[in-house]
Amino acid sequence: MTMPSFSDQRSESRADLVVIGGGLGGVAAALTAARLGRRVILTEADAWLGGQLTVQAVPPDESRWADSHPTSASYAEFRERVRDHYRRTFPLTDAARRDPVLNPGSGFVSRLCHEPRIGALVLEEMLSPLLSGGRLEWLREHEPVAVDRQGDRITAVVVREASSGRERRLVAPLFVDATELGDLLALGDLDHVVGAESRAEHGELHAPRDADPSDQQAITWCCALEWAPGHEDLVPRPALYERFATVVPDFWPGPQLSFDDVHPITLERRSRPIFAGDPNNHQRLDGASDMWHYRRIRAQRLMDPGTPGSDVTLVNWPQIDYWDAPLLGVDADRRGLAEEEARQLTLSFVHWLQHEAPRSDGGTGYPELRLRGDVLGTSDGLARQPYIRESRRIRALFTITEEHIGREMRGEHTGSEEFADTVGTGHYRIDLHPSTSGRNYVDIDCFPFQIPLGALIPRDVANLVPANKNIGTTHISNGAYRLHPVEWSIGEAVGALSEISGRHGVDPVAVHGSGELTRELQGLLADELGVQLAWPEAIRRRLPEDEDEDEDEREAGTGTEVSTVRGTTATAQDA
Repeated sequence: MTMPSFSDQRSESRADLVVIGGGLGGVAAALTAARLGRRVILTEADAWLGGQLTVQAVPPDESRWADSHPTSASYAEFRERVRDHYRRTFPLTDAARRDPVLNPGSGFVSRLCHEPRIGALVLEEMLSPLLSGGRLEWLREHEPVAVDRQGDRITAVVVREASSGRERRLVAPLFVDATELGDLLALGDLDHVVGAESRAEHGELHAPRDADPSDQQAITWCCALEWAPGHEDLVPRPALYERFATVVPDFWPGPQLSFDDVHPITLERRSRPIFAGDPNNHQRLDGASDMWHYRRIRAQRLMDPGTPGSDVTLVNWPQIDYWDAPLLGVDADRRGLAEEEARQLTLSFVHWLQHEAPRSDGGTGYPELRLRGDVLGTSDGLARQPYIRESRRIRALFTITEEHIGREMRGEHTGSEEFADTVGTGHYRIDLHPSTSGRNYVDIDCFPFQIPLGALIPRDVANLVPANKNIGTTHISNGAYRLHPVEWSIGEAVGALSEISGRHGVDPVAVHGSGELTRELQGLLADELGVQLAWPEAIRRRLPEDEDEDEDEREAGTGTEVSTVRGTTATAQDA
C-alpha cells in the first residue's frame, strides 16, 4: 500500500554529512565522520544496522588475513567487540573463551561466524556514545523517496518514515549513497550503470561481448536453521513449490530443490549434502564438504556441557539463489513480485529439506531442522531483507576493472595495480553468481587490491559519494569489491573524505584533483584512523611461499573447523 504524503508537515534537518543507508559502508562512513567531529545524520530503511551482515543474514566474507593484517583499526574493533560479546555473555568453554581468534559458530566461510542479531547489537554499541552526544542522529526505518538537485549539486534528500509516512528533508554540503541498490542514483537521475558492460568498453577478459543491463546477480533470501530433534515447526508446502521442484534452467544440472549444483569455476555438476555422516553428530569429517558447517553461526560444542540449545547455521546456498527476475530496471510491482518469489524459493527449499531430501544416514527428509527467525529478528525464520549482490554503479572518474586486479589478466604473481590515490584495501575472489540473464557463475582469482579514491567520485555530481556496492567498478570487478570488509573500508574512506572536504571547504572532486589534499586524506586514514592503504608486497603479489602458509592450525581446543579460507583455495560459491 502506498503511504500518504505528508509534504505539508515535512520537517527539515541539517548536518555536515547525510548518509542514506545503514549497511556496513553507511555505518563506517557515519562512525568515522562523527568520530572526526562532523555532525552526521544516518538513515536506514530497516530497524537494524548492518546491511548484508545483519539485515540480509550473511556472516562476514573475509580474506585469510582478516586477523593478521586487518584492513582498518575500526573494522578490527568491530570484530573484537563481537568476540567480546560472546566471551562476556555466553557460557563458553574455558578453551573457547581463551581463544584470541574465537569463531563463535566454527563456520569455515569466515573466522568470525556469528549471529546477525549480535552484529546489529555491536554496531549500535559502537555508535552509542556518538548518538548520546548528539554528534550523530540515526533515523530508523526511513527510506529515501526524493532527491532535490540543481545542476551538479544535490541540495536535499527527502526520506519517509515507514510507520507514520511523515517526510523529512535532509540538507548537507555532502551526501552519501550507502543504499543497497544505489537508490539515490536513480532518484537523482545521476549517470550510472546497471548490469554488465560489454567486453569492448573496458577490454575485460570475462565480460560478455555485448552490454546487458539484465545481467544482474541472483538475490538470495537467507534463513537460519537449527538442528532441533522433536520440534513440530514444519514449513507448509509453499504455493510455488512445484515450480521450484521441477523447473530446470538451461544452465543448471537439475531443479534447485536438490543437493546438486555446479562448481563455480569449472561449472561441472557436483553434489554437496547438508550433512556428511551422522547428522546428530555435527563434527565435520576430514576432507568432507557439507553445507551445514559452511556458515554455521552457533557451535554447541563451544558451550559448557548442559547449556541449552543446538547448532544453528545460515542458509545462503545455490539452492536458494533467485535468478528468475531482476530488481533493477523494473517497476515497484515487478520488484515486489521478484522478492516474494525469492522468499517462496527459500521456503520451498526448507520444506524439501524437512520432507524429501535424501538423508546422509538413510531415508528421506530432515524433520529435525527448524527455522530460527529469532536470531535474524523475524518471526518467519527468514532474513529481514534479501541478500543483494549487485547495485546500480556510479559513472566514476576512475573505473576499477578486471585488468587492475584479475590474476589471469595481470599474470601470475605480478600483483594488483597500485594506485597513487589509494584510500583502503581489500581482498576477495571475483565472484559473480548466476544472473537474471541466464549466465552461470563467473568465478575468477584476483590479487589483494587497493581502493582508489577516483572510484568514489561520480562524474556528474559534485557533492555525493557512494559507500556500498555502487562505487566505480565494472560488473566483473564488483564481484570482488562487494563483500563486508571492503564495503566497510569504502565507507571509512568516505567518512574521512567528508572531514577533509569540510576542513577545506571543497567538494570531494577537488580533494581527488589535488595531490596535496589527497595526501592529507591518506595521512588522516593511515596515521589517525589506522587504515591499511597498501598490502605488504608478499600478500599483494600472492607469492608462492605465502600461499603455502598453514591457515588451519586452530582446530584444537575451540572446535574451529579444518578449512580452506577464502582467497586461497576456497571458491566463493556461497557468497
